[in-house]
Order: sequence, then structure tokens, then C-alpha cells
Amino acid sequence: MKPGDNADGASRREVTVADVAEAAGVSKATAARALGDYGAVSDSVRDRVLAASDRLGYRPNALARTMSTGRSNTLGIVVGDIENPFFAQATRGAANVARAAGLDLILSNSDEDPETEAQALSVQLAKRVDGLLLAPASSTDPANLRSVLDAGRPVVLFDRSVAGVDVDAVIAANRSGARTATKLLLDAGHRRIALISTLDHEEPYRLGATLSMSSVADRVDGFVSALAEAGVADPAAFVHLNARRGGVAEVARRLLTGDSGVTAIIGSDSLIALQVFRVARELGLGIPHDLSLIAFDDADWTGVSTPGVTVMAQPIREIGAEAARLLIRRIRGDNAPSVVRVLDQRLIERGSVAAPRR
Repeated sequence: MKPGDNADGASRREVTVADVAEAAGVSKATAARALGDYGAVSDSVRDRVLAASDRLGYRPNALARTMSTGRSNTLGIVVGDIENPFFAQATRGAANVARAAGLDLILSNSDEDPETEAQALSVQLAKRVDGLLLAPASSTDPANLRSVLDAGRPVVLFDRSVAGVDVDAVIAANRSGARTATKLLLDAGHRRIALISTLDHEEPYRLGATLSMSSVADRVDGFVSALAEAGVADPAAFVHLNARRGGVAEVARRLLTGDSGVTAIIGSDSLIALQVFRVARELGLGIPHDLSLIAFDDADWTGVSTPGVTVMAQPIREIGAEAARLLIRRIRGDNAPSVVRVLDQRLIERGSVAAPRR
């Protein structure tokens, strides 16, 4: 009978290190060293202890291991929106690297809200994660990030950076990516091009305005600079932020109706582009003949829709993977100066861009 079972086979208590030691015929201290893979233990004794551990169904006490070693062998990751395919892919990249290093990954969602993010970080720190991967809800307010640093945990940012804080970050080349996408539309003959983002911003966008998320700020900068260079008057008027509040579909419907409607739209992420695609269909507009559409991120749907949607693809899994690699190096004692890795984006042309009819 296993130490964790009673006569009826029902569980009555967890198997302990002492149980494993008794079954293996060694001291408790020796069993602990073998199970924790530290200290001097011969190969034959370690094999005997591990065999007893498997036979009894021993599960290590993570909290006890953390208290004794100072390490939980876990990384925390806080994403902006768990429903956004970008964060699913980035998390997968980070999880692959963590698993290869023998680490677990604990996921939290901030819903792009600084207060919710603060709560998520507090939970992660309470779980004593060894380090944190963070897509910050704000690039202008470092308070949440500083709380992690004050707690002595290494942190690596991904997708966005935070002004005035000296930490590692892995981001994509959003400014040049937005310029490339915009120029593709300009070269096709479009002049009324909208960029839609759900980023909270209380007022209509004005040139030089400070935006609270660096990735969107870079995309807006690349977009308006390309329009200005092409001689488009008042390029800031074509930036449409805060789309979440009124609904992306309503913003798209307003932009696509009337004599002055836009002829092309760039969705700042694939979820926005999907809403625009649906609204265009509801309005009876053909893509690309009535509306040209470009999305950021190569989401699965963009390659199987009719027509396929032209996208500015980011190396999303690599963003998460590289952030995890940097974090693991910091946890292991790398004190080199912080770095910002900027990964290139890639334009994938499909069938959603054509010359404007109007």
C-alpha cells in the first residue's frame, strides 16, 4: 500500500520526502538532495531515490522548494489581451523557451488596464516567480514596472517599451512597418486612408501627441509621416484612436459611408481588421474594389478569407521567445547593460489592395 493511500484506496495524505527516504533506504537529507538535484549524491543512490519517488507518486512541494532554494523555477507573463492572437503566439514562444530551460510559465491578463495590470503583477510576485515578462499597459507611466523592480525581480518587456526605465525590451519595427504598409496604399493611388486603433486617447489625434502605448505610437508616426511625404493634407485627421469605446464596427461604418468615406483602412491589429472586413461585407462593399484593407499581424483568418488580406507580419513567436531568453539570462546572473531588441516586420501581399474607385 502506498503511504498516500488508505485501505480503501482513498487518498489520505501527500507522500513526503520522509516516505521516499524510507522506501529507498536512505536518510531524509540524502533523499532531499537527490530529489532537489543539489549536493553530493552518488548516481546509484539518486537512481534508487528517484525510483522510489516514482513508485510512491511523490510530488515535490513547490513552496518548500522555493523557501529552501530561493527559486520557484517559474516565470510570470502578463499580456494585454488574452483574446488577441498576437499574445497567444508571443506566449507560446516564451513558453517553448521556458520549458526547454526547465521552467514553468504563469499567465496573467491585464486587459490593457494599468490598475488590472497592477493586480496581476501583485499576484505574480506573491507566487514568487523568478522573473517577469510584461507587455506594459502604459508606456508613459512606469509605476507598475517600478514595483516589480523594487521587489528585486528581473523583468523584460515585450511588444512595447516604457519611457525612462532601464530594462530589456523586445519589440517590432512598428514605425518602418507602418510606413511600408501606408506607402503600398499610396502607390496604389489612395489618398483617403484611415488607421484604426483601440488605444485609449481622450481627444482627436494631433501631430506630436503623446500616446500611452509605444507600439501604437510608432505605427501612428510611420503612418502620418508617409502621408505627409505624399502631400496628403492634415494626415493626423486620418488617425482614429479609442475605437474600443464606441466599437470598432461603428468606427468602420462611419468611415466607409458618405461621399467623403475613406478608400483604404489599416487595422492596427488583426482583430480590428476582422471587424472592418465584416462591416465592409455588411455594407455591400467589395474588397479590394471598394475598399483596400491591410492588417497588422498575420492572423490565420487573413490567409483564408476571400480575398486574402495583405498584412504586415511580425515575428510574434520570436518576440516572446527572445524576451524569455533575455529574462532567463538575467535570472542566471547576467548583469550586462540592458538592451532593446528590434525585430523586423514583413509585408505579405495578398488580394486586399487595389487602386481606388472613388
